[in-house]
Amino acid sequence: MLLPSVINASPSATCETMLLRSSPSSSAFRYAARRISAVRMAATSTASEEKGASSVEKEQRNQLPSNPPPLQVAKRLEKFKTTIFTQMSMLAIKHGAINLGQGFPNFDGPEFVKEAAIQAIKEGKNQYARGYGVPELNSAIAARFKKDTGLEVDPEKEVTVTSGCTEAIAATMLGLINPGDEVIIFAPFYDSYEATLSMAGAKIKSITLHPPDFAVPVDELKSAITKNTRAIMINTPHNPTGKMFSREELELIASLCIENDVLVFTDEVYDKLAFEAEHICMASLPGMYERTVTMNSIGKTFSLTGWKIGWAIAPPHLTWGFRQAHSFLTFATSTPMQWAASVALKAPDTYFEELKRDYLVKKEILVEGLKAAGFIVYPSSGTYFVVVDHTPFGYENDVAFCEYLIREVGVVAIPTSVFYLDPEEGKNLVRFTFCKDEDTLRAAVKRMKERLYKR
Repeated sequence: MLLPSVINASPSATCETMLLRSSPSSSAFRYAARRISAVRMAATSTASEEKGASSVEKEQRNQLPSNPPPLQVAKRLEKFKTTIFTQMSMLAIKHGAINLGQGFPNFDGPEFVKEAAIQAIKEGKNQYARGYGVPELNSAIAARFKKDTGLEVDPEKEVTVTSGCTEAIAATMLGLINPGDEVIIFAPFYDSYEATLSMAGAKIKSITLHPPDFAVPVDELKSAITKNTRAIMINTPHNPTGKMFSREELELIASLCIENDVLVFTDEVYDKLAFEAEHICMASLPGMYERTVTMNSIGKTFSLTGWKIGWAIAPPHLTWGFRQAHSFLTFATSTPMQWAASVALKAPDTYFEELKRDYLVKKEILVEGLKAAGFIVYPSSGTYFVVVDHTPFGYENDVAFCEYLIREVGVVAIPTSVFYLDPEEGKNLVRFTFCKDEDTLRAAVKRMKERLYKR
């Protein structure tokens, strides 16, 4: 959108140089710089040159490239397009739809945490933090982990602060996975897992969890493990299904990992949003801390997703590789937000109890509304997501249904086929979120009840 105004402005060598230097690897900027250069050369021609030049020479001198260069991307990322969350959010804005797709709250985080960030900024805590975290936050993470799991960890050697859990996932994959290593993931899965494993050159094995209970298929898991299996990735509570991995399932996975010398990477960002079942940290099971990387963040628990404060907890021999990758991904994370996060993690138990109560009310509004609208609603024991079967409405797949839902009903959901290696496996399911205020949820339910129809 900025290029026409730049091109039509009075060009200068300085402007061209700034564009080239601002992003030397950017095709779009190089293209704009070439166009500015061409205009500048034409605009600075002397009057005598202009008078003596033929019409052909004038045309050649002023001719500009008609098309920008093609988009470029490394082969390992060719299959990954604009994320489905971005696509659906853009459609929501275009059609004025209520966004129950992307998992970010439309309400703010607690005042005491925001005030702590403001205080840290005013106190001058604004320069680079040390690479693996502000000491106060590392200690707060270790203390919270001990309270939740009973495990005592060294905040200096076993806790690493990251720019959100997504960076922790990337650092884990890039720091501990070698090209050709096999990594098992459970579908449907958070899309970052596949992308970061592809960057690491891993061979991905996907095991599908099927509705209604999304139980782990034990025999399939056992047969998937080979001598080349490096790790199993687990997300509990599980996005997008809301499944809580049971103790029996986790103990089975643990025994297989110990037997076959396999690592476990656990994404536990929804651990404080466990409703109908108990959250169990894999690292707390016997013999598992030594082979587990546990990842978490404050974003979901404190409704501060934009702060991007996450962490990983792992024994020193795994933390070493993790930190090597982290050092060259972000090096350090926002200093004042780390100080505020250290305050957040010291919140009393009453905060987490109230959080769960509030979300249970929101969940009931959405679940009952979806049932009344005609969806097949599957149980969600954790997270702030609900997965439903959209097939009663007669659409051939989840993408077609979600597009209809946005255009004609004015509500956004996420098609789950993007969370599978084989999109066909998820074509009947869509995901809704209830991390919105109650009025928004009721308005969305009202639209669906009034406007949804079966084909």
